[in-house]
Amino acid sequence: MPSERQRLLAVTILAGGLCGLAAVAFHLSIMGLEALFIDRANAASGHGWIWWTIVSPTIGGLVAGVGLTYFAPAAAGSGIPQVKVAYTLRHGLVTVRETIGKFVLCAVQIGSGASLGLEGPTVQICAGVSSVLARMARLGPENSRRMASVGMAAGIAAAFNAPIAAVTFTLEELIGDLDQTMLSGVIVAAALAAVVEHSILGSNPVFHVQGNYTFTKPSSLVWYALLGLLAAIVSVAFTDSLLALRAWFRRLSGVPRWVHPAIGGAATGGLAVAALAVFHLNGIAGDPYKTLTLALTGKLTVTAMAVFCALKLASTVSSYSSGGSGGIFAPSLFMGAMLGGGVGFLDVTVFHHSADSIGAFAVVGMGAVFAGIVRAPMTSVLIIFEMTGGYGLVLPLMIANMSAFALARHWRHTSIYEALLAQDGIYLPHGDGPLDPGENERLPGMDINAIH
Repeated sequence: MPSERQRLLAVTILAGGLCGLAAVAFHLSIMGLEALFIDRANAASGHGWIWWTIVSPTIGGLVAGVGLTYFAPAAAGSGIPQVKVAYTLRHGLVTVRETIGKFVLCAVQIGSGASLGLEGPTVQICAGVSSVLARMARLGPENSRRMASVGMAAGIAAAFNAPIAAVTFTLEELIGDLDQTMLSGVIVAAALAAVVEHSILGSNPVFHVQGNYTFTKPSSLVWYALLGLLAAIVSVAFTDSLLALRAWFRRLSGVPRWVHPAIGGAATGGLAVAALAVFHLNGIAGDPYKTLTLALTGKLTVTAMAVFCALKLASTVSSYSSGGSGGIFAPSLFMGAMLGGGVGFLDVTVFHHSADSIGAFAVVGMGAVFAGIVRAPMTSVLIIFEMTGGYGLVLPLMIANMSAFALARHWRHTSIYEALLAQDGIYLPHGDGPLDPGENERLPGMDINAIH
């Protein structure tokens, strides 16, 4: 029989390929469901599109609520906090039930129009695949734990088409140190998952930016610094409102918990109707990347970008806080692009710079808001490079991203993932402590005594 070290290497290689396939299947499922539900709702004839745009995410939220309540409670949320718990407290264990539940319920909810991202759920699904392989190979507790980091890296690499950022995110958010064995497995899995994703979905960047934006006007630095400040404000507003509304839903005892995601879905549908009625563009309910790409190419008005930033914040808070299943990565990038594009208009108006500045500021804004919300500053820089295929905005990205990260961390020391776990009564050994112990609740299936 091969040694455990040999089995670990074999399972890591196998996990990279299988996680890539699982991520592709998940993404294609969401695309198919979006075409079946929310896209058809938006295109309904007459005034019927208004009602169908509201009904579609409501029904999706109802289905997800029933599944999360009675089948897979651990599949709720973005997926990142759940993987952190599995890595820290359960030796990397992610059950088959929560993996399948995450895949099915999240695909249904996002496909029906929830304002949530697929990247965090992809991480949990891939961590579940890695966990199953670890148990099949009979790996010990420490190596099973390492497989959770392998799943996270593979999931990020496949979701964003960004293997380098996947490695840094896993280091920043999960591992926290340079365990040589763990790091080598993370790199291998991220590379293999990206290769699988490339071979099936293509090797193009996630966003098609016309040309490569470059930094040529030093006078624009003042606006990039302002963008960092505004990104921090948006980040704090997002996290505070999300946590506050989530706590309110947990106190909402008069309505069954499985109905809560439907309430969030109806609110998201109403906000999407407002965006469609005024700007004839979606991005609030359904695929946000098409509208986001318009901001990156400078094809949206400043009014549209300001309104879309506010609507996306409100719709994501509604979808997530009501107990849905989905991530916050894509919404944070969307809000950042809209915010950055708006600041780019100031640069063009005041300094009369080229209109390309609008798209350049939108690119930098994506990284800045991502850094402020997710608190992964290295990843926020690298992920923008890999998603856009351009490296000409290094200095503005570093200035805006680090400003947003530092200010958001100064104003709210507890990161969003630690704060979400604190609301569930879970405090990881490296966490920042509880927010408000009076509002904490225990995550289903977790042993709080073991945590403390």
